[in-house]
Amino acid sequence: MKLREILQKDHIIYELKATSAEAAIDELIAPLEKRGLDRLEVFQALIEREKLGSTGIGKGVAIPHCRVKEIDNIITSFGRSSKGIEFGAADGKPVHSFFVLLAPGNSASLHLAVLARISRIFIEGNIQNRILKATSAKEIYDIIIGEDEKYV
Repeated sequence: MKLREILQKDHIIYELKATSAEAAIDELIAPLEKRGLDRLEVFQALIEREKLGSTGIGKGVAIPHCRVKEIDNIITSFGRSSKGIEFGAADGKPVHSFFVLLAPGNSASLHLAVLARISRIFIEGNIQNRILKATSAKEIYDIIIGEDEKYV
């Protein structure tokens, strides 16, 4: 599944205002409310997932994710923090790029495939610096989608 199928331009937050992990997650859910999701329920599910172990994968990237019964397709949002936010990442460094991933309750294999795709793009690709230098949400979207297109 290509990221252009699940990431919408209006789900990109150019610069997060949050200074904590919980505030970042809450802010990243906001663009998804238009999809009719219960914000508090999604927030609690993401926080519960973080309690199992941080979704901060390292290199300044975190992918908070959970399953949501009310949705039929994977949806996501992205937010950038130029300053970085402490997120308990694997490498102990602050997170600058956040991808929230919400998956239907019955989509384990697709959910894992999208997590792997996002990880690959951010870990193998060299987009983190370009995202930090981006001057708009549209530019961030174009960087992510352009990098994603390099992979089958």
